[in-house]
This record gives sequence, C-alpha cells and structure tokens, in this order.
Amino acid sequence: MTRRSRDTLENTTNDRIDTMVKSIVATATVLGTVVLALPAQAAAQEGGTFAVQGATIHTVADGAIENGTIVLRDGRIIAVGRDVEIPADAEIIDGEGKHVFPGMIDAFSSLGLTEVGAVAVTNDASELGRWNPHLNAHTAIHPASEHIPVARANGITHTMAAPGGGGRFGGGGGSGIQGQATLIHLDGWTVEEMEIEKTAAMVLGWPTLSAGGGRFGGFGGGGRSFRQAQERFDEQVAEMDEWFVAAQHYRQAVESGSNRVPRNIQLEHLSRVLDQGMKVIVRANGWREIESAVEFAEKWNLDLVIAGGTGAREIAGTLAEKNIPVILGPVQRLPQGEDTAYDDPNTLPGVLHDAGVEIAFATFNSADSRTLPYEAANSVSWGLTKDAALEAVTLAPARVLGVDDRLGSLEVGKVGNLIVTDGDPLEITTEIEWVFIKGVPSDLDNKHRSLWEKYDNRPARRVTTTTT
Repeated sequence: MTRRSRDTLENTTNDRIDTMVKSIVATATVLGTVVLALPAQAAAQEGGTFAVQGATIHTVADGAIENGTIVLRDGRIIAVGRDVEIPADAEIIDGEGKHVFPGMIDAFSSLGLTEVGAVAVTNDASELGRWNPHLNAHTAIHPASEHIPVARANGITHTMAAPGGGGRFGGGGGSGIQGQATLIHLDGWTVEEMEIEKTAAMVLGWPTLSAGGGRFGGFGGGGRSFRQAQERFDEQVAEMDEWFVAAQHYRQAVESGSNRVPRNIQLEHLSRVLDQGMKVIVRANGWREIESAVEFAEKWNLDLVIAGGTGAREIAGTLAEKNIPVILGPVQRLPQGEDTAYDDPNTLPGVLHDAGVEIAFATFNSADSRTLPYEAANSVSWGLTKDAALEAVTLAPARVLGVDDRLGSLEVGKVGNLIVTDGDPLEITTEIEWVFIKGVPSDLDNKHRSLWEKYDNRPARRVTTTTT
C-alpha cells in the first residue's frame, strides 16, 4: 500500500469515527431524558423513605387497619399502624379510600425463563436429560422479559422461577431431577438485583402412574395394562432412589476427608437436599403419585412440598397429618380424569384448606402469571374463605418456601413488597395504583398497557358506503 493510500484510509477512518461520535452526542441530546434517568433509577433502587397514609392496611398476618399508615425506609417496613409518626424526609402517598396489601407471590412459575412458547430459542426452562440437580434457574433468568412487567403491574411482586417443562400447568417436564428453583423479586436490571434466594428448592418431576393410549389417557384403549404401568412406575421410582443412594454415598465419602473422591457436580448438589438441607418440590398430581412421593420423602428425610396436587383431596388427611404443603395450579381449568367431577379444580383448594393442608396458588406459567389473583378468587365461590384465598397468594407461599420471616405480610422489619389498590386485588375490576418492591415504587408500564393505549388512541376512520 502506498503512503498516499494509507493517508486516504486514515482520513476516511477518522471521518467515520468523527461521524459516529457526533451521532452518539446527537442521540444523547435528543434522548437526554433517558440518559439522565438511568442514574436516577439506580439511585432509587438503593433505598429512600415512603409512606402511604390514611389507607386500609391489610396486614394478612394481623387483620386490617382502618385509616392506617405504613412507612418504608431503605427497602424495609419500619412502621405500620394508625398513630404512626411519618419521617420528615418521607415521600407521602395519599391513601384515602385506598387499600394496601402485601405483594403477591406466584409460588411456581417460569417467569424470566420463557418468552414465546412456540419459539424454542426463547425458552430456557428445561434442559436436556432427566437428571440435572446441578442446574440452577438463576443462570437462565432474563430480567428484560416482557412477561415480568405485565405480572408486576397486576400486583405480583415476587415469584419462584422453577425449571422443568416451561409450558402450562400439567406439562411437568417428565420424571427426573429437573434442577434448582430461584426466588426472585419482579424488578431489577440484573438477576442479582432480583434475587431473594438463589437456590430456593430442588425440583423433582415424579413418575406418572398411567398407561396412556386410552380415550381419556386411562389404562384401556390399546395402552399398557395397570400391572405394566405399575411396573414401569416402580422402575422409575427405583431409578430416582439410586440417585439419592449415590448422593448419600458421595456425601459420606467427602465428609470422610478422602482425597480419592473425584468431584461430581450432580451428586454434590443433590446431596444438599438430604436431611432436610434444602426444600424439595415434587411435581405430582395423581393421589398414588403423591402418596409415593410422600413415602420417598420420609425414607430420605426430605423437606417435601407437593406441586400440582390435582388428586390431593383423596389423601388430604395424610398431607395435613404430615404437615406437607401443596402448591396448587390454576383453578380455571378442566378437570383431569374421565371420572373426575366437573367442579373438582374449583373445590379442591377449599377441601385441602378445611382438612388442614397448607396451600399456595401458582400459575406454573409465565404469560399467565398475571392471572394469579383470579385463580385464588375463583376458589372463593367454591368453598375457600376470602381470607384464606388472599393468604394463599401472600403469606402462605412465603411460609411454604421458608421466607415468611421476610415476605408475605405487612409487618415491621419485613421487605417492603406491597401494592396500593382501589379495592380487593382478587377482583378483576380492581386497579393496582402503586407497586413497591424492596421499598421502592416500581414502573407499571408494560406491553399490555402500551398496546391498549396504542389502539385506544387509534384515529377514527370514516366509513363510506356506495349505493347503486
């Protein structure tokens, strides 16, 4: 290359750089409000003092407080009551005629793990293979998911993002060890900012005792016989047991101090659930499958939670006696099984609650997470008390997941996750006016709202008709 050519190339490159710099500066000038807003939002996440004054405070843990005030500082609730002194630096929200509730928790969802169900590359809720105790949903959560702000705007402030399936309720993801679930706030730039518990539970998909092939998925119609289905079921449970035996032996070898034990990531993580070292959430529906999971948990001394539980009414007494909670799926669905009563999904929550079983509602979904309060509300018409329904989306899931010391109710010292509404959040007509996450107001803009505003403001078109 000649010197002249080099000079020409350098000048061209410098011109392009100058153009890029000018373009960036111009963009920053035009979008100045956006650029300046970033530090402000980051600062807001660090804390602040807020007070909702004169509202009805629904504590869940200790009844309702009429004309009450709740104060948040640095992410925590510092005062709740009628005669509350509001700090001088607090930003006050007029709560007259308003209601304050704890933020709701979707106890089992795929929020942040899946975006468009029909597009495989946007789904990261499940992994290849059946045995993945070492995998953690934390690494796959996408904070910029469009589903998160939609759920948040309807009062869902935190969720357990769980691996396995990634589809709608009942998908299950097959039998095996599906991985570790993560408990998150539904606000934050990064998953680290959203994190409540990086490892909230180990998720197991329990084998299904059905032969398939029948008209309604039963044992007839060309499928396997019950005996064959039972044999297959027992084989899969035995396979699960082998993994736990291996995890136990691995832990014993490591604790012995032997230097000859090669590291095994799968067994290392699985061994953490032994002796109730970590919650184990088993996805099981039929009463036989639930009963089998309970027996397995007793054998291995697991801190068991049942997820799904569509057949739990048949063994409700056993679950209550053994203090095993159930995370229920959507109530607004068709019954499962050809002999199941038409109202089974609707009445199940009330039956379990009356039997003394701790229940929590969940959507087992991402796009439908916003409907969580309506699943709870639907059960009220079928026997569940209104207070129990509210508790099943607030304090009960916090207890089930072992975080009720921090979340689930409006009490001094707890994290400031709450919502301010114009009515009952379980009613579909109620407006969520404020959402606080970690003591800070969250943005309520979302895809649903922007589309509604777009088409609500569509210019009217004149329609002309021609007659002949």
